[in-house]
Amino acid sequence: MNQEVFFEDIGAVRYKDAWDYQEKLLQENVAIKTTLREAEERGETINDKRQTINHLLFVEHPHVYTLGKSGHIENVLLSEENLAKRGIDFFRINRGGDITYHGPGQVVGYPIFDLERFYTDIGRYLRNIEEVIIRTIGEYGLKGERSPGETGVWLDPFIKGRERKICAIGVRTSRWITMHGFALNVNTDLDYFNFIIPCGIQNKQVTSLQKELGRNVAMEEVKQKLRNNFEAVFEISLKSNK
Repeated sequence: MNQEVFFEDIGAVRYKDAWDYQEKLLQENVAIKTTLREAEERGETINDKRQTINHLLFVEHPHVYTLGKSGHIENVLLSEENLAKRGIDFFRINRGGDITYHGPGQVVGYPIFDLERFYTDIGRYLRNIEEVIIRTIGEYGLKGERSPGETGVWLDPFIKGRERKICAIGVRTSRWITMHGFALNVNTDLDYFNFIIPCGIQNKQVTSLQKELGRNVAMEEVKQKLRNNFEAVFEISLKSNK
């Protein structure tokens, strides 16, 4: 039987608010795991044993750049003053990876998963998120692929000069509980990527479903496909958390 995951589409939310919400859900799960471990160490039997709660959040952010803990500030090509003038937020955050952009027309997904209820393998987890995206864009006739050593989903990653990244992925785990996640470019204004070196990778392009297909793509349609593919790849059942 597939395990249950609570799904929320929280709509257009500023980055910091979504980050705080992720941290809240993660810490609630950490507290549950700590309580259970301490009880086990004392030899106590817990009759109504609580389990951690898995969540999947979808969100669309206003313009923001986020820099991962191993990122390099020189990959941000605008000064703080110019960022402010353009109305672009900037945050140094605690995920892996370098600099990336979030903005309107992009589906951002944040799984808050307890990997001890799936598998304790971060590499497998990342590959499965990539698989969700590969299947989703495949439904639009696009062949998504992995690029060795570069987490995310690409088009034509092995054709020099044609490599195009359509989805960035960056995660953090605490006590095997995940946060942060993926950003899939749907109808994204790709000009905002010109002000950074995306993911710290030079001389490679960024693309979107809109650019590849030559038309606007319905966001709700993409979100439903993503949900279906999350259920299939992770063997979960998504339940609306309302």
